Amino acid sequence: MENLKRELKEQIIERLNLEDVNVEDIADDMPLFGGGLGLDSIDALELIVLLENDYGIELTNPEEGKEIFQTVNSMSDFISRNRK
Repeated sequence: MENLKRELKEQIIERLNLEDVNVEDIADDMPLFGGGLGLDSIDALELIVLLENDYGIELTNPEEGKEIFQTVNSMSDFISRNRK
């Protein structure tokens, strides 16, 4: 699970072009949106694409995204349960 969390952090930084952010800057339980990492709705779309392309997981209900994309922990839990 720790490898998956690190991989997710690296992918978030790369895909969202977070140039001033390092893997170490993102805590597993840090909120990704709002006051935490400060991602926005465009970033959420990129995370949905990341799930589909890299992990074969398709989100059919946009409301699910709010729960899934809260933290790196919530993303890794979701991926672990749904990876194809």
